[in-house]
Amino acid sequence: MVSVSKLTPRGAYDSLVPRMYRFLVGLARLIVRLFFRSVEVVGVEHIPEDGGGILVSWHPNGIVDPGLILTHFPAQVVFGARDGLFRVPLFGTIIRMLGTVPIARAKDGGSDADRRAANARAMDALAGAVAGGSYSCLFPEGDSHDRPNLLELKTGAARFYYRARQISKAKRPVIIPVGLHYDHKRAFRSNALITFHPPLEIPEELDLSPREDEDPDVGRDRARELTSHIDRVLRNVVHATESWELHHLMHRARKLVRAERALRAGSIDLGPSGMEERILGFARVWAGYYSKLQHEPEQVLELTERVREYDEDMRALGLEDHELDRDPRFASPWLYAILVLQVVLVFLLLPPILFVGYLVNGPTALVVWGASKLGAKRMKDEASIKALLGSLLFPATWAGIGVFAYKAHVFLNVLFPTMPDGAFLSAVTAVALSILGGMLALRYLRVARETVRSVRVRLTRNRRRSAIRRLRLERAELHEALIELSADLDLPGEVTPSGRVRLPADPSGGADQVS
Repeated sequence: MVSVSKLTPRGAYDSLVPRMYRFLVGLARLIVRLFFRSVEVVGVEHIPEDGGGILVSWHPNGIVDPGLILTHFPAQVVFGARDGLFRVPLFGTIIRMLGTVPIARAKDGGSDADRRAANARAMDALAGAVAGGSYSCLFPEGDSHDRPNLLELKTGAARFYYRARQISKAKRPVIIPVGLHYDHKRAFRSNALITFHPPLEIPEELDLSPREDEDPDVGRDRARELTSHIDRVLRNVVHATESWELHHLMHRARKLVRAERALRAGSIDLGPSGMEERILGFARVWAGYYSKLQHEPEQVLELTERVREYDEDMRALGLEDHELDRDPRFASPWLYAILVLQVVLVFLLLPPILFVGYLVNGPTALVVWGASKLGAKRMKDEASIKALLGSLLFPATWAGIGVFAYKAHVFLNVLFPTMPDGAFLSAVTAVALSILGGMLALRYLRVARETVRSVRVRLTRNRRRSAIRRLRLERAELHEALIELSADLDLPGEVTPSGRVRLPADPSGGADQVS
């Protein structure tokens, strides 16, 4: 039987959870912090503190998905994972130590009888933990993937829920949908958002505990109906779209609405949006699109085509939506001097300092990148390989540099006896410079891109004033059309006076009707 602690305040949680679990989660948390630039968490208040439950999520990013939930859920959580992962060297040992329960899949081979028996034992272990007030997490698609929408859900999560209800002696467990969102799921140092949604509202005809003498066919039909209900909720949670092209266009619509709204609010320098604001803005566009598509498909398709043309023009100019509102002329020669100084700093002074970082970390980064390309069967596996392999190879590289620096100092000290002793200090310095140089190298690429964009924006806008004026007008018209698209809908989040979108201070209050 799997033993999992209940959701408790942090101090009590640390005292109840096994030390090895805390150690492994702490290690995973460090890897997550290094891999992602930022991870935002929303909706922890939706997790009940007086009962167990099941977390259900879609599965777009390999082992990164459970890694995010594992490191940001405020209690111990047990996962069900395909049994093939337990045969992976080292990784299989780690997930066993985390309490993960193996799930056998039909496509992985083996006899049906053995698979059903093994899965029954696994389900009883997980269900027993949940019935006792703990938490488990399942990915009901049964496989990770690269699509912008859900695969067909398996009935395992529903059957698991009913098994937990059947053996529960206290409060019935809840089902908590979890939204996982990535801005660039394969990229190192990207951003992620985890959203814990309110417990699932189960229809009355499905909200019951199975009887021991119940007809198996009745139980299977009920599990299929609950699975369909979970499917509908998860599609809303992840904002599923038919294609990545449509997904991209909705993000463009979100950005142009935000920029126009900020302009009208007098907040031109609104700053970049966080992951929470991006997903809320996307959800508002998504809700308007699919609501209107049912009743006025021709109007929606026409608007989609206009957004596509606007997007192509913006990408051709190399501009972001908010950059249409900035003055292309410098009002003072000092601004020219600042830009020149920025170029000199970024492209002349920093490269020598970063040379060590690239020299030491570059080969390892290429190995990790190459392994992710060659070893990933699908795009969703790339981030998993990068995170796992990078967490092993980069520390090994830094340790190797430290040993090399130590031995090199000893060797030079023999050749030049007057050289001060300090082999250990040399090793520590080399390791520190390698780590610092690697961190600066990551940041430098972003700063360099921003500097190039700053120069390009000024030059491009001065050459193409007429295109900018046209796009400003088009953005304003598209803004009005998108607002109308979502009129009379209960949209998620609220719009602040500055033009940002955020979760309402009072979650029970009504949503603002601006898209």
